[in-house]
Amino acid sequence: MNPPLAERLRPHTLEQYAGQEHLLGPGKVLRNAIENNQLPSFILWGPPGVGKTSLAFLISKICERPFFTLSAIQAGVKDIREVFEKAKKERFFNRPNPILFIDEIHRFSKSQQDALLGEVEKGTVTLIGATTENPSFEVIPALLSRCHVYVLKHLEHEQLISLIENAVKTDYELKQKHFSFKSYDAIIRLGGGDARKLYNIIELLANTILPGESIEVTDELVMEKVQQHLSVYDKGGEMHYDVISAFIKSIRGSDPNAAVYWLARMVEGGEDPDFICRRLIILASEDIGLANPNALLMAKTAHDAIKMVGWPEGRIILSQAAIYLATSPKSNSAYEAIENALYTVRSQPNAPVPLSLRNAPSALMKKLDYGKDYKYAHGYEGNFVQADFLPEQLKGKILYRPGKNSSENKILEQLIAHWDGIYKYNQ
Repeated sequence: MNPPLAERLRPHTLEQYAGQEHLLGPGKVLRNAIENNQLPSFILWGPPGVGKTSLAFLISKICERPFFTLSAIQAGVKDIREVFEKAKKERFFNRPNPILFIDEIHRFSKSQQDALLGEVEKGTVTLIGATTENPSFEVIPALLSRCHVYVLKHLEHEQLISLIENAVKTDYELKQKHFSFKSYDAIIRLGGGDARKLYNIIELLANTILPGESIEVTDELVMEKVQQHLSVYDKGGEMHYDVISAFIKSIRGSDPNAAVYWLARMVEGGEDPDFICRRLIILASEDIGLANPNALLMAKTAHDAIKMVGWPEGRIILSQAAIYLATSPKSNSAYEAIENALYTVRSQPNAPVPLSLRNAPSALMKKLDYGKDYKYAHGYEGNFVQADFLPEQLKGKILYRPGKNSSENKILEQLIAHWDGIYKYNQ
């Protein structure tokens, strides 16, 4: 049995690889590393179907390195250790270290990622991870610090057309059937920028005719022949990102009707409820926050309840959570506060901790005035006393500004009452 078209058409040279000129063009950073066989451990971050797996395979072939692969969905810590033992046996004389490719590395747990650290640092393997999720949030800092991150971009319209034309001209199976294209629009639209899905559509069209027969590809034909075979919602493709984006933006925009519609699209398409819940938890803090602190509790409770109840009843729990969050007052003040704080820290990374706030576990530290003049809030009326808690050069700097809603209006009143003269909240 022939492998799928996407497998048959994997590139064998950098010239055959489509897109990513910012990384693989002449003189670009990743191309230089490949051509010099001086590969760092790195993570490929990009949407589905842009060639992350193909690139990893291609690199191993060009660099003539042993290639090990693990699936983040199936592999455990034991599997990781077994790969490392095999990799060590491959390292002899001056042979370059093997490549370990981990697809969907964002699905690895913390313990699984921890298991990678030592051998990656020693250079037992060169790690290549692939992810569709932001590695800043999904990969532990210790591992991320040991890897470069290369961002892969969506394939351009012309590149997708080139992939189609190359497929029907070079693949042995497709050459037996005579394709002519009146339009590429429907194929590219249904493919959603995903090269793998694009190839699946072409293969599906090819299966509708016999060897030696001709087919004129029109948008109408594609919609007729392909749509009935393809899910409108592809949880692994581009539609996955579009629909979750519409869902989150509908809740942020306080439209419960649109929220449950997009939720239904995901439920009907077989989306992972865990993924939906994680996005609701993020939204509860990012977009509702202190305007309704119970929103975070609702999102977390929904996540827990679905794990307890399961599917399909879990859809009701998700509906309740989505409607509650959509109809809640909104505030992004917590998000803005941490972004302001991070910007401040990056601008002044080494501002000293005030002496009064420093821990003083030893006599020497006490002698150096660590902890001196610290004011214990509970020792004062109302459990509050005005004191300096920021570094001296940041005194009075406002990082959190309450949102304009009833809940944070009360917070603002309290801040003005407590911090008059230090933080200018009343201006």
